[in-house]
Amino acid sequence: MAELVLCTLNAKFLHASLGLRYLFANLGKLEGRAALREFDVNQPALEVVEALLAEAPTLIGFGVYVWNVDETLAVVRLLRAVAPAVVIVLGGPEVSHETEGQPLVALADHVIRGEADLAFAALCRQRLASEVPAKVLDAPLPDVGALALPWDAYSDEDLANRLLYVEASRGCPYRCEFCLSSLDEEVRPLPPERFFAAMERLLARGARSFKFIDRTFNLDVKQSLRILEFFHARLSPGLFLHFELVPDRLPAPLREVIRRFPEGALQFEVGVQTLNPEVEQRISRRQDHAKLEDNLRFLREQTHVHLHVDLIVGLPGEDRASFARGFDALVKLRPHEIQVGLLKRLKGTPLARREVTHGLVFSPLPPFEVLRTAVLSFDEVNALRRFARTWDTFGNSGHFASTLRRVLDAAPSAFGVVWQLSGWLRQQGVAGTGVALTRRFRLLFTFLTEQLGWDRAEAARSLFEDYQRAGKTDRPSWLASLPDAALAEAVRVDFAARQARHRGA
Repeated sequence: MAELVLCTLNAKFLHASLGLRYLFANLGKLEGRAALREFDVNQPALEVVEALLAEAPTLIGFGVYVWNVDETLAVVRLLRAVAPAVVIVLGGPEVSHETEGQPLVALADHVIRGEADLAFAALCRQRLASEVPAKVLDAPLPDVGALALPWDAYSDEDLANRLLYVEASRGCPYRCEFCLSSLDEEVRPLPPERFFAAMERLLARGARSFKFIDRTFNLDVKQSLRILEFFHARLSPGLFLHFELVPDRLPAPLREVIRRFPEGALQFEVGVQTLNPEVEQRISRRQDHAKLEDNLRFLREQTHVHLHVDLIVGLPGEDRASFARGFDALVKLRPHEIQVGLLKRLKGTPLARREVTHGLVFSPLPPFEVLRTAVLSFDEVNALRRFARTWDTFGNSGHFASTLRRVLDAAPSAFGVVWQLSGWLRQQGVAGTGVALTRRFRLLFTFLTEQLGWDRAEAARSLFEDYQRAGKTDRPSWLASLPDAALAEAVRVDFAARQARHRGA
């Protein structure tokens, strides 16, 4: 039972809310009267409401984001119907801007806009003292050096089963207009000694998976080096670190320590977004392309980092040909993943205030993705959406690494061949990503042989290599149509040699 309940609906169970834990850690004397309850967006609203009301709360605070706003609205509507006396408090990026007119806000008692680490506790104290402050409260920017740090609020179950979000700093010095971080006034580092002491405690408790949410991890090279050296000195099996990097800033000292990490320990998310200088200018983004390419090539060729880069569909002035050139350039650099995402209208961003100027039309439904632009029609945006889905299914999945590399290396344009595959899949009635792996192999075999003109035995040999790498040991049905002799030649495997290699390993 808890008078105060902190709640959010995460996108997946794997995620653990850092924001809620900051609020919980900074409740002070109220912490003993509070509980933290997390759900995911796929859980029925009635189930969430039942669990929340089992705490007999006086006040419930919800963290609201672009991915959970509709699901949170459903929960709050039910709470208003069955427990109207419970005080509802909202916070988070989705309700910190354009507050007026939001149905969710209309149902709430209070909304805290901005970083609510301390403001939420102050509101709770007022409500428990029977004081009723204003409905919409603007939180003063907290001094991060004065905050209680949140990581002790991760449970042992969190450490064993979930991805832990951590940060060494807040803020971003850049002004990319599509991003809420463009509103930050400065980068605010956490006190290093307190930060490292908290990381030491997490490691001692068995934490092995850390996702840093710092927007510009490699901005302060001295601090970046210290963090990497800290974790490298404590390497153990299963340690995994995720960082977001500025793509054109990787000086020699950082390169040297990155080289020392083993395979599986580091993942870098590099937000390239676009490689068109005119588009970059429109969105107030600056990046040195020559340094960017050199850094990505270094990471791919000289380190064990798992390299994930981002591209955005629908940026102002980026037509299909421009996007294709950027995609092709990144494919040549061979990152492990290229995440193609559609531009989203995030409330409060400069881009959201200038959507008419840029000819942007966004969906009114979460996650508020772009529908058309001045240079991309609605049909083209949808086709690029299917392209992204196709690339994610066949490219980013890693299941077709050998075959896809041969396809892309032989194609005049990597974008062009994936675009062709995407269109062909639509003709076959394949629309989503929920396609069984064996069917994906069969579809790709048909595409290679019937659309790209591959020799059937060559296609079978290449795909069977990937099929085995995916852990499959059966005789795949998509090879059944080949004559026995061709099949034997295509998929011939020296089992004795494989067993010998296995014994040697």
